[in-house]
Amino acid sequence: MRAEQPGHQHEWLDGAAGPVVRPYTLTGGRVRPAVGGFDLVAFVLAAAGVDPYGQPGLQPEHRRLVECARQPVAVVDLAADLDLALGVVQVLLGDLLARGLVTVHEPPAAAGLPDNDILKAVVSGLRAL
Repeated sequence: MRAEQPGHQHEWLDGAAGPVVRPYTLTGGRVRPAVGGFDLVAFVLAAAGVDPYGQPGLQPEHRRLVECARQPVAVVDLAADLDLALGVVQVLLGDLLARGLVTVHEPPAAAGLPDNDILKAVVSGLRAL
């Protein structure tokens, strides 16, 4: 086994990769949101007039989440837009929700949706037309 040269980089890193940060460092080792859980299709909206840069103790990822949530956006879209793991986004959103910087609008519960048998009957009826 050869010793690495000082300044030697791994083959899988290049100048375009930027800094590599493990997800658990972004969340402080937490894997669950401090406040509730979030459905993947729940909509997030930044609180009106919130300046994420005037808030002490926020990480850059928190600030980016608030900026992206100026318009309603789904949790899964935030993760994709910011290129962060979904679990990381959920933990960071929990922090923002606890501080009142965002609101989360969950989709209606499945109990309020029609039964699968009814939907199948409607589809069958439409096909019969």
